[in-house]
Amino acid sequence: MQMSTTAAVITGGASGLGEATARYLTEQGAQVTILDRDADRGAQVASEIGGHFAQTDVTNESSVSAAMAHAVSKMGRITAAVNCAGIAYGIKTVGKDGPHPLDAFQQTIDVNLIGSFNVARLAAAEMARNDPESDGARGVIINTASIAAYDGQKGQAAYAASKGGVVGMTLPMARDLASTGIRVMTIAPGIFMTPMLAGLPEEVQQQLAADVPNPARLGDPREFGRLAGFIIEMGYLNGEVIRIDGALRMR
Repeated sequence: MQMSTTAAVITGGASGLGEATARYLTEQGAQVTILDRDADRGAQVASEIGGHFAQTDVTNESSVSAAMAHAVSKMGRITAAVNCAGIAYGIKTVGKDGPHPLDAFQQTIDVNLIGSFNVARLAAAEMARNDPESDGARGVIINTASIAAYDGQKGQAAYAASKGGVVGMTLPMARDLASTGIRVMTIAPGIFMTPMLAGLPEEVQQQLAADVPNPARLGDPREFGRLAGFIIEMGYLNGEVIRIDGALRMR
């Protein structure tokens, strides 16, 4: 797969890792359709990069189906899907206000895990219609996990569970889709300078950065986007999770 012939859908593309990925891929010559719940910001980013936008709820089957149809109508086909949509709560299993609210746990699983699978399966169905490349390739799915899948912190039971599920489905999905020529990869980022972290006090940001062994800084979302681009073009990468975290291991 070449970037110049890539037609990608990116969930959560209106901000953070998704936006950085959308910007990087279009800079490299790819077509991009952003899928996001934020209609205003999503349309703005799509306009700035010369891409397309579909307001999408990743947990809703009909919403994602409509978004895929829109993407195909604009780009002609889908060859890559990058799942960056996600939410995070900081709630202990039992805290001062009582047990972890079940609806918060459910919502985290719904968006981060079920939403990723929903998008992946529907994108794969579109990719399966593509004419194969010379090596049989029809497309690639890139999901986003987190180092919390391995090193979850206090208050991350829901988030770590959802991202652990994303890690766990990577290999079986790759095996499921192998005969169709569709690869499945997962990126597990460490602490990145996303809008959520940018809102923290400067001293907190510095402390988080100091915990990263090397380089001792927060990740740049563009680095995530560059890794996604590398995965798209590197056709022998399949069924694996790549950590991008500066060797950080949470304690």
